[in-house]
Formats: sequence, C-alpha cells, structure tokens
Amino acid sequence: MKVLDIKICGLKTDAALAAALSGGATHVGFIFFPKSPRNITPSEAGRLRKLAGGKAKAVAVTVDADNEFLDTIVTEMQPDMLQLHGSETPERLAELKVRYGLPVMKALSVREPADLAAIAPYRGVADRLLFDAKPPKGSELPGGNGVSFDWTILARLDADVDYMLSGGLNAANIGEAIRLANPPGLDISSGVESAPGIKDTALIEQFFKAVRAARSDRAA
Repeated sequence: MKVLDIKICGLKTDAALAAALSGGATHVGFIFFPKSPRNITPSEAGRLRKLAGGKAKAVAVTVDADNEFLDTIVTEMQPDMLQLHGSETPERLAELKVRYGLPVMKALSVREPADLAAIAPYRGVADRLLFDAKPPKGSELPGGNGVSFDWTILARLDADVDYMLSGGLNAANIGEAIRLANPPGLDISSGVESAPGIKDTALIEQFFKAVRAARSDRAA
C-alpha cells in the first residue's frame, strides 16, 4: 500500500500537536493569516515546531504574504515547507523557492471539473498541490471553511499529479473520500475542531482511526 501523507493544519497548542504526532501525522501546519481563527505568531509556531522534534514536516501556511512577513516566518519558525493559499502566481512560487530554498505547496480551489485547468501553469513549479473547496459566498477565509467538493472530479487527474486533498474532511466522510479519490495526501483542519480554531484531541484520534479503517478496507 502506498504511503499516505496526512497534515493536521491550524495547530496552536501543545496538546493538539501531540495528538497529531501520536496519530501519525506526516505534516503539521501553522497558519499565518490574521482573519483566521487558527492564526498563530511566527515565534509561537517556532516553539511548537521545536516540540515536533522532526517527527513531522512543519508547514507554514500563508495567504498572499509579502517578503517581509515571510522573512519573519522563515527566520522564527524555520519551516520545512511553505504552503501558499492565496492568489500567488507560478512566478511568485518560483521566486520564493529561490529566496528560501524551501519546497512550496500551492493551494487551488475546486468546485467543478473545469477548475482543474488551473493546475497546468503550476506544473514543474509547485512541489505539490493542495485541492481545497471553493469558499462559501461571503467567507473571508480561502480555506478552513468546513466545506467539501465532488471528489469524483479528481479521477480526471493525470496519475503524476502529487497533491493533498482538503476541504470539509472529517472522521465520518474520510472513508468515502479515500474510496472515491484515493489521494496521495490528506489535509484536515476544521474537521478535527470542537469550535473554530479549537482543535479537539479526541476528534484528531477519531480521524486517524477512520483513515486506518478506510485504508484497510481499500486494501482488502
């Protein structure tokens, strides 16, 4: 069975980080976006990143951040990867890869098959893609809205597209997502929260349990 990467995103506390790591997270995400209930300071993210002790890749998630802010994040947090969740162009990705020497994951919003056309310009530039549901009307958040999209759309992807699936995932529906899309990576945030920005360690545990069960069913 192929390796499945799992990122628990929007972490803010020691307990949530510990639950993510004990569950088997391969990536842990820290969000730097003031409008998000999961927003964290670069220094606090750096403290949590040290606690992770290299057990998972630390991902810095930003939205159209400028170089000054990114300089601070990279210096204080020392991430293993950057995730760009705004309207960053392929040229911006290339610029940041040179500036920081870090791999970059680009988030793209998906609602219908035509949205997959957005992949082409980023091929060969982004080290990985993240497919998230388009935000509901009126939302100020580009992600973390707890909404999903039609996962069967991803069956149209070329086999060599490396991505993480995000958007509305939780313990109850992850089995269906794995059955329909069998993604190489999963990214979850609001689906393991008791309230916006408040990670629930029991929900994190339930999510990993559901993923293991779905993977076992698929293998069988």
